[in-house]
Amino acid sequence: MLKSLEGSWCLVLGVSSGIGRAIALGLAEEGVHVAGVHFDTASRAGEVEELVAQIRGKGVEAHFFNANASSRATRQELVPRLAELTGSTGGVRILVHSLAFGSLVPFLPRAGWDKQLTARQLEMTLDVMAHSLVYWTQDLLAAGLLRDGSKVYAMTSAGTSQALPSYGAVSAAKSALETHVRQLACELAPRGVAVNALRAGTTVTPALQRIPEHAGYVERAAENNPHGRLTRPEDVADAVALLSRTGSSWLTGNTIGVDGAELHAAAGAWG
Repeated sequence: MLKSLEGSWCLVLGVSSGIGRAIALGLAEEGVHVAGVHFDTASRAGEVEELVAQIRGKGVEAHFFNANASSRATRQELVPRLAELTGSTGGVRILVHSLAFGSLVPFLPRAGWDKQLTARQLEMTLDVMAHSLVYWTQDLLAAGLLRDGSKVYAMTSAGTSQALPSYGAVSAAKSALETHVRQLACELAPRGVAVNALRAGTTVTPALQRIPEHAGYVERAAENNPHGRLTRPEDVADAVALLSRTGSSWLTGNTIGVDGAELHAAAGAWG
């Protein structure tokens, strides 16, 4: 049975842009209070303040923290703050892991790239985009903030099965992320907490636009999607809101496509 989300809390890691931003706004429309972690320079302060104002304008609370979400020190500082904000209202009902910071250097040198991926770059990419999901889940659970009915979502991509020239480190991170989702789903099942990965289709976000080959990739994806368009951040936000309305943890451990069937469409056949 579907339930209202009004009055509950979400924590969005990577809240200030792209899919994380859309999810925060979408959940605010459902009456969900928003705690968000982002990592931005002073040049984006105005945009972030505007987003906070938009969310509060929907009649809910919004508390943003400009900090490195993959840092242990950040978790140590923010988890007690989150306990203060959410403890009396049932903890964190929805945790969204939407961190998109990783290296886009190819594994090996090639024309136009005289350097190859370093160990530090690879380890950083996996730590931020995959392992941090485990660490946040551990700390929130230890603080009593993930409870029966809570939902955990991790943003993955088709990069787990498709290769782009500069996407190797991120592909590895997304593959690890999906593995973490399956493991967490099994370990959290007795507690009634559901964990799923959401595989968005090709979505024009700041993270996508940093990929060197993105222009041609985006054009081909738009031509091939059976819906005749790319995925929008709001499509993913709608999926999060819908999936979060149930108190059941039976839908868990999955990678759920939110891509308009883009992954399954035969290349070039749906233009």
